[in-house]
Amino acid sequence: MTVSKAQQKATAKYIKNNYDEMKIRIKKGAKQLIQTAAQEQNESVNAYIKKAIQSRYTADTGDNIEL
Repeated sequence: MTVSKAQQKATAKYIKNNYDEMKIRIKKGAKQLIQTAAQEQNESVNAYIKKAIQSRYTADTGDNIEL
């Protein structure tokens, strides 16, 4: 299905207004390991990383974080 330019623009605007973005750097080769682990859990890499962050944040602070 083709997405119109207007829909692409609306989606970009929504993401800009509702989400923050972070960039991380990892050692060469780790990306493939993470992608494989996520795939084995039937998750996207984004979902896999978010769950890892949520777990660590809860362990460190005792609070929950919605990502």
